[in-house]
Amino acid sequence: MNGDDGVKGVNGASDDDGVTGAGVSIARGMKAAYALAWRACPGMLLLQLATAVIGGMAPVATAWLTKLALDEITLPSPRTGALVWMAAGIGALGIAMAATSAIRDYAQGRARRAIGLRSQDQLFAAVNRMSGLARLEEPRFHDRLRLAQQSAEHAPDQLVQMGLSTLQGTLGVAGFLGTLVAISPLMTGAALLAAAPALIAHLTLSRRRAGLLWRTSPGMRRKIFYQMLLTDLQAAKEVRLFGLGGFLHGRMLTELRATNDAEDRLERGVVRVQVALAVLGALLSAGGLLWAVYAAATRTISVGDVSVFIASLAGLQSGLGVLVQGIAMGHQSALVFHHYLTVVGVRDDLVAPSRPRELAPLAHSIELRDVWFRYGEDSPWVLRGLNLTIPHGTSLAVVGLNGAGKSTLVKLLCRFYDPQRGSVLWDGVDIRDVPVARLRQRIGAVFQDYMDYDLTAAENIGLGDLEAIDDPDRIRAAAERAGIHETVERLPAGYRTMLSRVFHEGEEGDDEETARTSGVHLSGGQWQRLALARGLMRQGRDLMILDEPSSGLDAVAEAAVHDRLRELRAGSTSVLVSHRLSAVRRADRIVVVQDGRVLESGDHASLLASPGSVYAELFRTQAEGYQEDPAPPSPGGAGEGDVPASVAAG
Repeated sequence: MNGDDGVKGVNGASDDDGVTGAGVSIARGMKAAYALAWRACPGMLLLQLATAVIGGMAPVATAWLTKLALDEITLPSPRTGALVWMAAGIGALGIAMAATSAIRDYAQGRARRAIGLRSQDQLFAAVNRMSGLARLEEPRFHDRLRLAQQSAEHAPDQLVQMGLSTLQGTLGVAGFLGTLVAISPLMTGAALLAAAPALIAHLTLSRRRAGLLWRTSPGMRRKIFYQMLLTDLQAAKEVRLFGLGGFLHGRMLTELRATNDAEDRLERGVVRVQVALAVLGALLSAGGLLWAVYAAATRTISVGDVSVFIASLAGLQSGLGVLVQGIAMGHQSALVFHHYLTVVGVRDDLVAPSRPRELAPLAHSIELRDVWFRYGEDSPWVLRGLNLTIPHGTSLAVVGLNGAGKSTLVKLLCRFYDPQRGSVLWDGVDIRDVPVARLRQRIGAVFQDYMDYDLTAAENIGLGDLEAIDDPDRIRAAAERAGIHETVERLPAGYRTMLSRVFHEGEEGDDEETARTSGVHLSGGQWQRLALARGLMRQGRDLMILDEPSSGLDAVAEAAVHDRLRELRAGSTSVLVSHRLSAVRRADRIVVVQDGRVLESGDHASLLASPGSVYAELFRTQAEGYQEDPAPPSPGGAGEGDVPASVAAG
């Protein structure tokens, strides 16, 4: 796994707050956000830019027109025409500001939705590009991914709005600043000095908020986990039978309280800072007002100057406050947006071949040659120099105790991971030299941890081959081979029945079609057959992998499924992983995996006959479980072979 791919924190770097040492800046975040906004909605971005310019300049112009009007009124002979034009200008500016506000809100709403859509598209496209499983199994990456999902919804638009607000505020501050400098350079300097501690304080608080999000992310992930257990239908039986509701509820509240306590501590600091800044601002305003009144009384400035001074001082304070808070919020958004940019920019955990090779249909064999694999640098080796050849057209069964490496072997065949050492060869071609999508197109699989999709029965099956998802004949044929067709046909709407009640419950007044397709629940065994049908949509592919395909079925259904699978696997290259040795006995070849290596190999008969065979011991152990225990001896001393009198008499 690469350590320099922009997700160093995901792979174990010690950045305590998720932002330290990440090279994050407002400029970088804004650049990415504006690029996103420009691609999503250039027209709305330009419209917001225009409203920001008008919104920044109009208050300054209004203050100056008001000053000129007051100065004109105080003249011995005021000019009526000039006053009319000034009043008209003030009115026009008021209308412009009101209209600009409405237009800005409209453009902002349109842009927010477009940017959100674009950012979500990019985020999940990036997740979909992760062709392996390594990152998705890292808790640290899940923390970053959760924050990336949160920031994708809000942070890009917040950064765009921060930039526009900064532009608008800068124009207003510049105008009012020039006015104040002309009237009182001393008061101007005091106002600017008061803004410096506010900026430092808000930037510090924004960094603490971003760090808090990262530190509380594991706890929030656990809280969500407990919430899901309390509401999940699959968990409901055990939760109620074992009385786990109070226990899980308590743990959920513990995590939530820990997060709330951390947020409360931060907010107490925020209140102290805000009170101090408010007092500083009030003192500055009071001082400015006293100076203006004194200067007007001594005829140092005019009445109009007093008006524009007070308006400019208030506008400067307000503008600086908006700028400081905007920069601080932009800083916080940039820190959180960093998680989004990290995930979007992450490289695939499976290295793409620099010179891809074509993958021809399997003609000879698949070989795992001296394969070593572990799930992390600090984890134990799961496979230790495993060597295995799967000849074309043969059925291979893989057995072994839990933790032997059977499922890991399947993951390597599907190239969900790459081995740390050794190679997996397809007719002599290392599968790392082939585009992973091409490889997987040639593989069909049924996994032990199969998915239950909240979709229709037809879609649940058709997902096995997207090219045939709208082909009812192919879907029905796969269902028949899996032994689930009759069950699906009996559903309220057959193959169109929604296998979930998540999306629609059916309400009073619904038509008959809606009521029939509102959703049903299947049993575990029925879901497993449906998953088997999904895998069989790829029948005829070069390799079929069956990882515990009947673990949820009853004995009769299991026997029927394996009879069908034997027919389907005849002459095909297949790998069957199963704990139930009765299911593997007719495989062309059986391998026993132990401690990450192939311990034994042969067919059922040869392995049973082999002295000291682990397979033979496993098989006999399972077989004994199905044999009737001998009757216990009677109190009268009946031997092991004696028949109890009650049975003989019956």
